[in-house]
Amino acid sequence: MTERDSTLGRARRYAKVGASVGGLAVRLGAERMLGVRMDRARHAADLRAALGGLKGPLMKVAQIMSTIPDALPKEYVQELAQLQANAPAMGQAFVKRRMIAELGPQWQDKFKSFDLTAAAAASLGQVHRATAKGGSWDGRDLAVKLQYPDMASAVEADLRQLKLIFGIYRRYDAAIDTTHIHDEIAARLREELDYELESRHMRLYGAMLKGESGVHVPVVVPELTTKRLLAMSWLEGRRLLEFRDAPQETRNSIALNLFRAWYVPFYRCGVIHGDPHLGNYTVRDDLGINLLDFGCVRIFPSKFVGGVIDLYRAISTNDRALAVHAYETWGFSGLSNEVIDTLNLWAEFVYAPLLEDRPRRIQEMESSGVYGREVAEKVHHRLKELGGVTPPREFVFMDRAAIGLGGVFLHLKAEINWHRLFHDLIADFDVKALEKRQQAALRTAGLNPPV
Repeated sequence: MTERDSTLGRARRYAKVGASVGGLAVRLGAERMLGVRMDRARHAADLRAALGGLKGPLMKVAQIMSTIPDALPKEYVQELAQLQANAPAMGQAFVKRRMIAELGPQWQDKFKSFDLTAAAAASLGQVHRATAKGGSWDGRDLAVKLQYPDMASAVEADLRQLKLIFGIYRRYDAAIDTTHIHDEIAARLREELDYELESRHMRLYGAMLKGESGVHVPVVVPELTTKRLLAMSWLEGRRLLEFRDAPQETRNSIALNLFRAWYVPFYRCGVIHGDPHLGNYTVRDDLGINLLDFGCVRIFPSKFVGGVIDLYRAISTNDRALAVHAYETWGFSGLSNEVIDTLNLWAEFVYAPLLEDRPRRIQEMESSGVYGREVAEKVHHRLKELGGVTPPREFVFMDRAAIGLGGVFLHLKAEINWHRLFHDLIADFDVKALEKRQQAALRTAGLNPPV
């Protein structure tokens, strides 16, 4: 049995997407351009229900947009943020068909047990609990992720619709040119279809975080892994939000491990986990973090990481020339003084917790809605007045990681000396040394260096 990006599959997807998401773009366009008012709260709830039932990439895009401040009105952000919980799972008939297609008619012989009811379901696939049979994995608990059917068609259909939606936004709001944003989302979503690639990402993270006692990465079972089936060790843990009312010390410990889970790989090897929503990590009994789902991994050129550190130093020392150098390193061009000042407003917000050498919350001012939204709205307004800006591709998931994690730290009300954590990571930073570490880690995982 094979699946491909079929014309019929795309057509079916267009019909569903057009009803659920096309309506959003049209109604928002009418509201902004024609002054037509609509019941945003009701429409946003309907949209969430439709996307949750659709599964697939548009649900993933909705998750991304819910963590990018000012990408959508507040009513939609509040509803779409709920898509980070479990999506409806596919039934047992699908599970049996998928397992036969990937491992053959006698697939059950490879497991001592296999729960046909999904333990978790998300945008592109669902996870089942199983017990291995035979070989070095005999008796070990496994997590087995199955990709939903016809995902290649879903990705291409949804990406075309997303491009249409971005085009509509662009006509009445030119503050951000979304061309590179669409290209980046498209590249990452297509990668997420390849579970063999995800297995290599998992090995990469296992290598990069080997010395981190507070961060745990599943181990791949290669003989049970294909492009649409991924088997790995089961990691026991509890949902992070169960710790919102835990003692301060407990919440701080969890936040510290989360910080290291995301930023040790970035500042040591130029790699970031680009999907920091609540379903992608759990907390162990010892407060260590289980890092899960490696479909959306971004590998950066070493100079990009150097630009991140240069901009921090520029903000901390008020060095305008160094800030310009950092933006140009990332791919910005033709920036006016006014645009630079506006971009610096956002940079000052993102780096603020790192600038003060004291324990503090990630954001000390009271905020409503998404982390960073108030600052983003001010930046967005100014960029619109100045004629807009085109962010480089690398910004999409780097920015998402920063904002997504910031939101998690807000949930935990963590109070940490972020300044010292950050400076410990960059104390001996050197672009060439990072490049060597990155190349070594990528070779270990069987991956290619970034272009």
